[in-house]
Amino acid sequence: MRLTLSFFAALLLAASAHAIGLADISGKDASGGLKEALTQGAGKAVDLLGKKDGFLGNSKVKIPLPPSVQKVESVMRGLGMGKKADELITAMNRAAEAAVPEAKTLLVNSIKQMSVEDAKGILTGGDDAATQYFRRTTSGPLTEKFKPMVKTAMAKVNVAKKYDQLAGKAASYGLVREEDAQLENYVTQKTLDGLYLMMAEEEKAIRKDPLGAAGAMAQKVFGALK
Repeated sequence: MRLTLSFFAALLLAASAHAIGLADISGKDASGGLKEALTQGAGKAVDLLGKKDGFLGNSKVKIPLPPSVQKVESVMRGLGMGKKADELITAMNRAAEAAVPEAKTLLVNSIKQMSVEDAKGILTGGDDAATQYFRRTTSGPLTEKFKPMVKTAMAKVNVAKKYDQLAGKAASYGLVREEDAQLENYVTQKTLDGLYLMMAEEEKAIRKDPLGAAGAMAQKVFGALK
């Protein structure tokens, strides 16, 4: 993708508050700076989550028991089944931590395929405009990539197998939501939600403090937007 000077002429009309700084940046620099910043933010989010306790130790993204189980969690713990509940929570979060590193390649490819209109929307959008772009372009492929990994990880845990058996029966009677009946579906969605949440936080940090960005071009582009 090559952002042209004509793009910044349009940007001058669309975002006059930022136009003076951006008009002084060449299309090549703007393209490189935007990609640099997005690659940095996505990479940091993946690195934060894709390690031991990346999910389990982070209250913002920690995956709780499915809603259907949460309703009876206190009863389970009162009956001495707290260990089983904790085992299931740990297994779900470990599965998410194992899957997230696979996102990096897809996120980088999404950056490479970005259109001029996408770039314009990100540069002039809200604090999470880039994250919304990633959600729109990568949630489908990431779901396909994450789900089999999560399923494999969950299959190793006896309590997870038992949950699927019981939840499957409960779903047939309308007692459990269909999407919660199989843990890999629930964990995959929660993994995606956690990834995009952390990406949004990284994006906000870069926009708020461009000088904290790793590369000079990213600093220059996002600094012009302040």
